[in-house]
Amino acid sequence: MHHTPEPLLTANDLRKNAAFVAGEWIAADNGATLAVHNPADDAVVGLVPDLGAAEVTRAIAAANAALPAWRSRPPMERATLLKRWNALILAHKEPLAEILTAEQGKPLAEAGGEIVYGASFVEWFAEEAPRIAGEVIPSPRAGSRIIVQKHAVGVCALIIPWNFPNALFLRKAAAALAAGCTVVIKPSEFTPFSALALAELARLAGIPDGVLNVVTGMPQEIGRTLMESTVVRKLSFTGSTRVGKMLLAQTGDTVKKASLELGGNAPLIVFDDADLNRAVDGCIASKFRNNGQTCVCANRIFVQAGIHNAFVARLKTVVEAMKVGPGNEPSVSNGPLINAAAIAKVERHVTDAVAKGATVVTGGKRLHGLFYQPTILTGATEAMELAHDETFGPVAAIFRFETEKEVVDAANSTPYGLAAYFFTRDADRIFRVADALETGMVGINEGLISNSVAPFGGIKESGLGREGSTHGIEEYLEMKTLTISSSL
Repeated sequence: MHHTPEPLLTANDLRKNAAFVAGEWIAADNGATLAVHNPADDAVVGLVPDLGAAEVTRAIAAANAALPAWRSRPPMERATLLKRWNALILAHKEPLAEILTAEQGKPLAEAGGEIVYGASFVEWFAEEAPRIAGEVIPSPRAGSRIIVQKHAVGVCALIIPWNFPNALFLRKAAAALAAGCTVVIKPSEFTPFSALALAELARLAGIPDGVLNVVTGMPQEIGRTLMESTVVRKLSFTGSTRVGKMLLAQTGDTVKKASLELGGNAPLIVFDDADLNRAVDGCIASKFRNNGQTCVCANRIFVQAGIHNAFVARLKTVVEAMKVGPGNEPSVSNGPLINAAAIAKVERHVTDAVAKGATVVTGGKRLHGLFYQPTILTGATEAMELAHDETFGPVAAIFRFETEKEVVDAANSTPYGLAAYFFTRDADRIFRVADALETGMVGINEGLISNSVAPFGGIKESGLGREGSTHGIEEYLEMKTLTISSSL
C-alpha cells in the first residue's frame, strides 16, 4: 500500500530552508545562515541554517529519545515505513532531481538516475530488516545454551558528501533505520537541500519524530560535536581521506564504531585482447559520470601498447561528442564542477602533466565559470601529480604499458584501494588480475560497479566497512552473546 500525497509536492515545496530536528523545522539559535549556490551560474539556490554545537546536541538528544521505541518496533513495521518512504521518493523523482541539479550541477537525466539508485537502497534495506537474525551455538558444556542476538548500535552520525547527496544519504540512512538505529545526518554545506527534501518525505512517510534528524551548517563544529558525544555510537562518513582520518582519530576518544568510504585512485586497465568498444564505453561510464566527480572514478587509465592508439582514437571521438553546459539544459552530458577549488585542482593537474610531457589529445581548457572541457591526456607517467592524487574532474589520463606484471604493480602502487577496472577477453587473466589487484571492488569488462545488492567499499586508505548488500546492515548492528545454563 503506497501512501503518496495528492497532489505531489513540487521542488519548491520540498526545498526546505530549515534544519530538521525532533520532527520540527528549525533555524540556528543565533539566526546564522549559509547560502547554497548553483555551480552552473553561481545563483543563490537558497539559505539554510548554519547550526552550532547547541542545536546539534539537541539533535543527538532527539535521536537518543526516539531510539528505544524505534529499536524495539517489530522489524516488519520498520520495513513498512521504509517502503512507504521509498514510494514517496520514487513518486517525487522529478522534483528531487530538480533540487539535486540546482545545487550540485549534474545533468537532470543523471540526477533522476541518482534518485532511483538511492531509492533502491531504501527498498533493499526495508527487505533486509526482517532478516536480521542471530544464531544458536552448541555449548562446550552440557545443559548450557549459547545464543547470539543482534541489536541496533544506537544513535548514528551520518556525514554525506556533495557528489551524491541523495544516494549516499539513502544508502546510509536506510541501512541504519532498518537495523533499528536512529540518525543525525550532516549533509555537505554545498548540497543540503537534497537531504532536507528526503527528510520531509521521511516525515510524510510516517517515520517517527527524532528517528531521522538533519543538521545543516559548516562541518567543523558539527563534526566535533557529533564525535565528542558519548551518545553517538557509530560514525558513517563518505568523503576525503584527509577528513576521514581526522574523524577516525576523533572516534577513538569514545570508541565509536566507524565506517569510512574515502578517496580512491582507481586504475582502469585495457589489455590488448579487450573488446575495444566495450572498453571505451566502460571508460566513459567510469571516468565521466558526474563529470569525473566520483570516488570510484577511473583516475589512471592504463592501455596496453598494442591497443593504445586505437583506444585513444575511439575515446577521442566519444569525448568530443559530449555536450557541456548547465544540467537543466537538454542533451547536456557534463555539468559544471562543484566549486572554484575543484576546477583549480583540475587545471593544476593538467598544467603539471603537460609540463612533465603529457600530450593533450582533446580538451584541456576551462570554458567559463566552473565548466571544464572533457579532456584526454596521453603520455601520463608516475611523475605527474594526477598519478597520485584524485583529479575529481573530467580528465582521462592515459598511461601506456607493455606487460601484465608491470601494470598490476603500477595499479597497486598507491595508498588507496577502493575500485579498479580492467578489460580483457582472456578467462585465465580475469581471475589472475582480479586476485592481484589490491582494491575492495573490481569491475571486469564493466565500468559501473555499484548497486544495492553488491557490497561497496575499499581497503587500505580508502576506508573501513561496506555499504549496500546483505553486509551493509551489519555495520549498524552489534552482537550480544547470551550464555544460559539450565538450573536443573
